[in-house]
Amino acid sequence: MPKAGKPEAPVPVEPDLLHRPVQFIQGVGPRRAKLLEGLGLRTVDDLLHHLPARYYDRRQMTPLAGLRLAVDATVQGVVTNIRSTTTARQKLPILELTIVDQEDSRAVLVWYNQPFREKEFRIGDTIVASGKVQSGRTHLRVAEFEILGEGESPVHAAGLIPSYATTEGLSKRQIRSLVRQAFVEAAPLAPEVIPKELLARRGLSGIRQALHQIHEPGTPEEAEAGRRRFAYEEFFRLQTELALRRRHLKRETESRRLAVSDTLNFRIRQLFPFKLTGAQDRAIEVIRKDLASGKPMNRLLQGDVGAGKTVVAAYALLAAVGCRAQAVLMAPTEILAEQHARTFRRLLGTSRVRVAFLGGGVKGKKREEILAAVAKGEVDLLIGTHAVIERDVRFKDLALTVIDEQQKFGVLQRAALGRKGARPHVLVMTATPIPRTLALTLYGDLDLTVLDELPPGRKDVRTLFVPGAGKRDKIAFILQKLREGRQAYFVYPLVDESDKLALQSAIQAHGQLTGLFKEFRVALLHGRMKPEEKEAVMEEFRVGRVHVLVSTLVIEVGIDVPNASVMVIDHCERYGLSQLHQLRGRIGRGPFESVCILFGKTSERIEVFVSTNDGFRIAEADLRIRGPGELLGTRQSGLPELKAARLLEDARLLEQAREDAFALVARDPALAGAPELRALLSRGRAASLLHVG
Repeated sequence: MPKAGKPEAPVPVEPDLLHRPVQFIQGVGPRRAKLLEGLGLRTVDDLLHHLPARYYDRRQMTPLAGLRLAVDATVQGVVTNIRSTTTARQKLPILELTIVDQEDSRAVLVWYNQPFREKEFRIGDTIVASGKVQSGRTHLRVAEFEILGEGESPVHAAGLIPSYATTEGLSKRQIRSLVRQAFVEAAPLAPEVIPKELLARRGLSGIRQALHQIHEPGTPEEAEAGRRRFAYEEFFRLQTELALRRRHLKRETESRRLAVSDTLNFRIRQLFPFKLTGAQDRAIEVIRKDLASGKPMNRLLQGDVGAGKTVVAAYALLAAVGCRAQAVLMAPTEILAEQHARTFRRLLGTSRVRVAFLGGGVKGKKREEILAAVAKGEVDLLIGTHAVIERDVRFKDLALTVIDEQQKFGVLQRAALGRKGARPHVLVMTATPIPRTLALTLYGDLDLTVLDELPPGRKDVRTLFVPGAGKRDKIAFILQKLREGRQAYFVYPLVDESDKLALQSAIQAHGQLTGLFKEFRVALLHGRMKPEEKEAVMEEFRVGRVHVLVSTLVIEVGIDVPNASVMVIDHCERYGLSQLHQLRGRIGRGPFESVCILFGKTSERIEVFVSTNDGFRIAEADLRIRGPGELLGTRQSGLPELKAARLLEDARLLEQAREDAFALVARDPALAGAPELRALLSRGRAASLLHVG
């Protein structure tokens, strides 16, 4: 067996080794290269920047006389005996090595079911091993080991040992050896992409020192210093790209000026039958300035459930129409889009604004008529689902696009809507609060407006988790609420029964609840119904002719029935925190006490949800529990891969990287003074922003 303590001596290399395939690293053949590709490690540079996920702390060498039962230990000694045997019952092979240390104390190293190991050892070998002590204080079950040659130091079994993500066919030990070989061969070639003055200002390590700190740390503090440097680099590269994109939009792109006069401002505000909150007023004034600037507005409007984002969006849409341009509002579901259309028709009942609705259920001649009217400019405001971005939808003079619940759409869908006009203004909204660090990472090229006030009268919802034994009492409670004149939602994760999942379905529950609430009307709503059927059920519920609505997640967003004061979510463990928060947001919209009741299995997520109504606290907990990729859906979110950075813990580091990146682009937009950074970005999405091929 080759000695693990030292990587093989590097052969002379060409300067572009970093960009060569991983097979240029000694020890990587075609088979290993294929396995490494499965980890996203295609080049030598990828392998060099394959950062540890964690470290094993094996710095403390334990004397053999000091071993303690069931305690992890790292030991060193000379092999004095090699013995093969089997377990008493299952006859599994056991390999036992007796070792002796400098104090002449003895211990036995044990491997189970690994008979092939016997060939690796000889009497007189010096061995370092880590594992857990068993069988009194004399036997150590080996987790990691190394045979040391003369003058060699351990790499795998002692010290602060990095542990890297691996894949089937490659052990952690093999990955560690390959990364170490890449480090020895290629680290001297690693370019420094962070300007030196920024490294000094932020107290960060240079690239070569950071690679040493993260791959071969002597202490946890060294490892953390290396991680922080790479976390800053990830943030800095991303924020530089966002700064370049934002500069391009603001400085090099023109958009139609939509100047909202005081008269138009007054007329729009008169349409709202309530006083706006201070947060809504502030958001509207910022949007007025954006629209009148001559530069494309790119703004994210964020707020908790019920904060009144739709009113702000309505103002922006009516401002565009009032300036004799077309506007479009895209929503993720037919139900939500229909509700928006109904709201605008009600607001604009006495005006001459021409509103049209386009959803997946609009087909045939009616669809053709709407498309023709939009293309001729005979529709001022088009409201719909993703149907509005289909190829045959053409506008005569589109000046503003509004995307509601933007996290429900993919990156390409949002871009497609923006191409429907000549650089239209863009307003995206979300009622799923996003922690600030995540917003800066995902939407750093957008201006961010947060509605941090709820309208007067909006009540907190009381939330209860009810174990199975308490269901009967809660049904009696809900029955009492119905008799008081209130309405209730019951939400289930499945439409119909499943052979694979032992969950109650909405169809099953509808039958049972119809029997339980005999004196009331119980209706069913789910995604398999035709659009007109769904709309008919919702209208019946809105006007109070249906008292209990049994549904799936189709009611997650946009449903507004002030008289509904009870939300029951069955199998609550099947939903994400943001979904639960959105569902709870369907109630508490009227003057009545509202209660959200959870049936199912408890968990950390459920405990967080029950403890607070604050959407931003819920979002931070969701980010901590699930991570950003799962939280948003990495495929759709456009979230960059962050290997070293931790969005919650590194919030301050992100703020610093953003400040530095935006300042750099402001004074040197071509990045002439940062050639390595420019070269790196020119190989990716930012190439066109740097005016390179």
